[in-house]
Amino acid sequence: MQSWPTIGRMQVRCQVWLWLAGLLWLSSAALAAEKPVLVLNDTNDPPFTTADHTGFLDVIASEAFRRVGAELRLVKLPPERGLINANAGIEDGDLTRIAGLEKQYPNLVRVPEKLVDWEFMAFSKNTSIASTWSVLRQHAIGHIKGWKIYEQNLATAGQVTTADDAEQLFRLLDLDRIEVALYERSLGTALVQQQGLKGVRLLAPPLATREMFIYLHRRHAALAPPLAEALRAMKRDGFYQRVYNEKLKPYREAPSP
Repeated sequence: MQSWPTIGRMQVRCQVWLWLAGLLWLSSAALAAEKPVLVLNDTNDPPFTTADHTGFLDVIASEAFRRVGAELRLVKLPPERGLINANAGIEDGDLTRIAGLEKQYPNLVRVPEKLVDWEFMAFSKNTSIASTWSVLRQHAIGHIKGWKIYEQNLATAGQVTTADDAEQLFRLLDLDRIEVALYERSLGTALVQQQGLKGVRLLAPPLATREMFIYLHRRHAALAPPLAEALRAMKRDGFYQRVYNEKLKPYREAPSP
């Protein structure tokens, strides 16, 4: 028959084991409750994304991820490198791309609800240039490396210069190294205003208008449908329109710089 001291020690050990098991369970539950963090490449500039994360897409995309229980973090890589990394799974995806990239980058999955429409525009000091692909191919034009819509439509153009970023692109235009800079309406309008570039104007009409989508690496494919539904819900409940009116509308309806 065991003595009372022995039984007492066994009880203490049991209590210690139960306490440790409880700690382990709480730690596991806390880890499980942590939000998954997805890192997406962002090739945008103001007013879409900003250094302090208050741009239009900063707010909209972050809210969509929050509504599905995830956290969004953005990194800045050149457009082509960003796609390569996302396809390889180095980053978790890309924030804004046109539909159809999954054909060229098979590891990427498109979130099937658009973030925003982009207007692909020509900017120039020479307002007599017609804003059509056929006419622009006859001029010295520039665009940012990795922008697929421009690469595809300018394959037969004779004088094409590619820039690493928007500031470099518009510096080429300001210095008359190119006649036309191809960019997105809101991004270009904001940059021209910010840089105080004189004489640079939008050439109307837009060369193309495209819906822009989030792309995820296929390991996150299960998140694509709920993210799409979160974006739809934001448009239904008015959140999307409020953010649009505050952060993007002034650049969409601004006169030519």
